[in-house]
Amino acid sequence: MDVQIIDADLTNPAHRAGIVDVLNAYACDPAGGAEPLSAEVRQQLVRGLEAHPTSVVLLAIADQRPIGIAVCFLGFSTFRARPLLNIHDLAVLRQWRGRGVGRALLGGAQERARRRGCCRLTLEVQDDNRPALALYRQFGFDHFVVGQSAPTRFLVKPLDLPVNP
Repeated sequence: MDVQIIDADLTNPAHRAGIVDVLNAYACDPAGGAEPLSAEVRQQLVRGLEAHPTSVVLLAIADQRPIGIAVCFLGFSTFRARPLLNIHDLAVLRQWRGRGVGRALLGGAQERARRRGCCRLTLEVQDDNRPALALYRQFGFDHFVVGQSAPTRFLVKPLDLPVNP
């Protein structure tokens, strides 16, 4: 298996389509919610990534087509006064899972984070996604704990969009 990890060129039509296709395949998977991306999201996704100033998008390419993706965003650690890289989405097409593609994407994200002087990689994962948890633990990820406290939880509060922005 020859898989390359590349920085996505958000102006390249094949990369643009691959980003949407891989993320849509993940959205259709039970772990991704079992619902395809809406037409609006598919249309706006790459434009939104282009407009976001801290986007880092990696593609796993095999046979000249995208088979996996890592969508990352630079953040900042106030306790370390250094940047960090959050892996927001890591997805591999079902037929390519279990073949090292996810590990290669993590390696690519780690390499880009080191080049930027980041102090850590972060990500979130569902408790019942055992294969992903195992991969992340093998790669060195663990719960985030400050001092003697309990592990930190990732929480979310959805915001309604204004009617007329």
